[in-house]
Amino acid sequence: MPTNTPFTRPDLKHLAASWPSPLIARGEVRMFTGGLLSEKYLANLDSAGKGPAGRVKIGRKIAYNVSDLISWLEGRAETLK
Repeated sequence: MPTNTPFTRPDLKHLAASWPSPLIARGEVRMFTGGLLSEKYLANLDSAGKGPAGRVKIGRKIAYNVSDLISWLEGRAETLK
């Protein structure tokens, strides 16, 4: 019988320790997340207003603050048992 225990959010802050910059380009998000998110998917979420907060535009490139991206990822992720 399934239990009604709430899911837990994973702690992904360790990702920031291995990233060399406080910003991450949208095109590098696939590498940063180990292939979990693509540039195109993130662009679609941004256009729908559902992407990470704190994005910046530099020239024609979009980047995210690493801490904002990690917080956003943690809010969307859940640990499965």
